[in-house]
Order: sequence, then C-alpha cells, then structure tokens
Amino acid sequence: MKIFNTLSKSKQEFVPLEENKVKMYVCGPTVYNFIHIGNARPMIVFDTVRRYFEYKGYDVNFVSNFTDVDDKIIKKAIEEGVTSDEVSKRFIAECKKDMEGMNIKPATKHPLATEEIDGMVEMIKTLIDQGFAYEKNGTVYYRTRKFEEYGKLSHKNLDDLRSGERSLLVTGEDEKEDALDFVLWKPKKEGEPFWVSPWSEGRPGWHIECSVMSKKYLGEQIDIHAGGEDLVFPHHENEIAQSEAANGKEFSRYWMHNAFLNIDNHKMSKSLGNFRTVREISEQYDLQVLRFFMLSAHYRSPLNFSADLMEASKSGLERIVNAADNLKFLMGNAKSDCMTEAEKELFAKTEEFVQGFERAMEDDFNTADAVAAVFELVKYTNTNTNQESSKEYLQMLLERLVKLTDVLGLIVNKEEDILDEEIEKLIEERQAARKAKDFKRADAIRDELLEKGIILKDTREGVQWKRA
Repeated sequence: MKIFNTLSKSKQEFVPLEENKVKMYVCGPTVYNFIHIGNARPMIVFDTVRRYFEYKGYDVNFVSNFTDVDDKIIKKAIEEGVTSDEVSKRFIAECKKDMEGMNIKPATKHPLATEEIDGMVEMIKTLIDQGFAYEKNGTVYYRTRKFEEYGKLSHKNLDDLRSGERSLLVTGEDEKEDALDFVLWKPKKEGEPFWVSPWSEGRPGWHIECSVMSKKYLGEQIDIHAGGEDLVFPHHENEIAQSEAANGKEFSRYWMHNAFLNIDNHKMSKSLGNFRTVREISEQYDLQVLRFFMLSAHYRSPLNFSADLMEASKSGLERIVNAADNLKFLMGNAKSDCMTEAEKELFAKTEEFVQGFERAMEDDFNTADAVAAVFELVKYTNTNTNQESSKEYLQMLLERLVKLTDVLGLIVNKEEDILDEEIEKLIEERQAARKAKDFKRADAIRDELLEKGIILKDTREGVQWKRA
C-alpha cells in the first residue's frame, strides 16, 4: 500500500509502527456553526481511508478532535448572549448529525480541547524547561528558530517564511524574540473563558491542542496525521515543532492532506455568497450523494462542486443502488437455492473487479478508480443475472457489491423494514385493481405508496419496489 507523504513529497510504502495496527489523527472542525462542505471533504476522505485499513484487517485507532474554544466560538457566544460552552456543545451535536448523514463512522475518540487543558499546560511547561518556549507578560511563545527542522513539512525555510509571517502573528508582536514565534498560551480578555496556568489566567493556542490530544490518545508517535491542505502551514508545521521538541522523537510517519473544494470554479466564501453548509445540501440531496461526489475524484485533486456534478453523482449512486435492489428482487423470486457450476465460474470472474478496487485503493487511496471498479462489477452483475439465477449466486454477488461499497461508506443495501400490513394490502389491492382494469384506483394507490416513500416498478417478473 502506497501513501503520498506530504513530508517527503512522494508516495511511500505504508509500514505501520506496530504490526496490523494504525494510529491515525485527523484535525476536526472548530464548532461555531454548521459544518460546510469544505469541512466535509476531509471527514469523508479520511473516514474512507480508515475503512480501507479495517477492510484489510488493521486495528485502527482513529482520533479526531473538536476545537471547542476559539475566537470564532467566543464571538458567536457574545453575539447570542450565551456561553462559549453552549455554542460549542450545540454545534458539536449538529456536526455529529451531519456526520451520521454522510455515514462517517464515529472516531475511536472525539476529544474536546477544553477537556485536555491540563495536558496542554504540562507540554508547555516541558517546552519551557527545554528552552523551546518562553513567557512574556502571561503569554507563552514557541522559539521557532530553536527547532532546527522547522519548515520540513511545508518545505519552506524560516527566512522565506517572513513573507507569510502574518499568519503566525497573534497578540503581543513586540514581545516576541522573533516575529515567527507562535503562541502556546495567551492571557484572557474581558468576558472570555479562561483556565488557570502558571503564566496567566487564559487559554491555549490552537496548535498545542492537537499535539496534546494526539499524544494522549495515540501516544508520542503515530502512523498517520491528516487534514485539509490548508493546515500544512502553519498548523501542522507547528504541531511537528511542538511534539518533536517535547517528546524527542518523530511525531508522525505519514502526513496526508486533501486538496481544496471550490464552488462553481470559485473558492468558497461568504462574501461571494457561495458558502454551502452540509445541512443545506441535505435539504436537496441525500448526503450519500455528497459522499459519492467527494469520492469521485482523487483526494489530492482539487474538486469543483456544482449542481451538474451533484446530479451526475446522484445518477451514479442510483445505478449502484438499483443493481443491489435488482439482486434482492431476483433473490425473492429465485427458483433454485444452490449455485450451478456455470454460476460458480461466473462468480469467480468477479474477483478481477475486487482486485481492481484494491489496486486503486492501495495506490494512495484512488477512490475515483475504486468507484470505476464498482461500476464494472455492477455492469457485470446486471448482465449475468436473470430470473433463472440461483439464490446463492445472487446472494454472493450482493455480498460482494456491499463489501466494496461499504469501504467507500456508500449504503447500497439499506436495512429495510418489513412492509407493514397496510403497504402489503395496498400493493395487493393495486394488482387487483389493474386486473379489473380500474386504472384510476391503481394509479391512486401508486401515488399513496409514493407518499410513504415506496417506489413501484412494474416488470415482466412482477412488481419491484424500493424506498425513495
């Protein structure tokens, strides 16, 4: 399995720190509003990476935090006249709803920054003791130049960074020994939440939070650290500086970053009026369509969101779901249970689609090619099944399709509630109405079932139905 490592700027063979185990940390959202579709891309991408590792038999410890103390959260709380805690808790709950809609597995642990302050204070103390940090008037700064390898992730050197130093400057610029030093702890302002530390009543800087949460729940060294490419500098660069200085060892073996998401070929921004939340998308589409869209391109390629592409994704997903529904329908009407020798040969040929899927995923998680392999399996399944197919053959084809789509987090075989008596009666009544040529009643029943989310399809083999 090869992974493109931002650190080396090359694809590298994945070798875990511990055999058959993966320790993975993904930077989560700052919870001050509903998550937007830019937040959704790393969530979907790295959930899929996790799912593939699990498919290959790895035990994955997957940690993804919520940043629940931040200037934006405080600003929102002041606007609403509530506490920062109320704002963050509300939007963590909303974020989890959206994640569930996108079929993102809950992390092994979702740590909250506010619950890990003691660990942050301890790591800052260690950095001060080792000469990597210093305190001025209650603010603690990291001595960027003291860490000799600073810039190794973003492939920048410190002198070049002066042009981009604005992103590193926080408060108290004049107090810094160097303009590129960044904040580890800052004193409170009036009305802000705060915690007690040896330096001041205040709160931690953003970068130290992830260093500490990663160490607590995964250990001093991890296999994979991931997030959007906007986090490479300064956030992930600063994490490396903090963690490696404090722990004295390499922080993460592999660094993975997904590319940006644009809206109609423009960068998403509130000022352009093209800002889209996942919740807004869910009002137009099943969030499975959004997931399918996100996986239709390689994670390191820029992705453009548009109505046309979402419609194409909807059609693509329906094609796969319809293939699964057809298999289930044929199974329900199968005339024989056991596979014939000819069917065994046909099923054996589907192994090549599995191999194509795995080749794509092992090449730096190329989900676009993996989806293409699923479509090949769908086409083969549709071509090589009919009302004469055995139940066992159909079942095995369905299981193979479900196994691959599950790696992608696509739900193609929804757990169906057994049709309740009312719906069963309506289907029977519709059939009787059609037989009696009472097409008005038959159409009325079809409309009634549609309102209940049941779509009927009349075929030569009988009535097929599926949930909308």
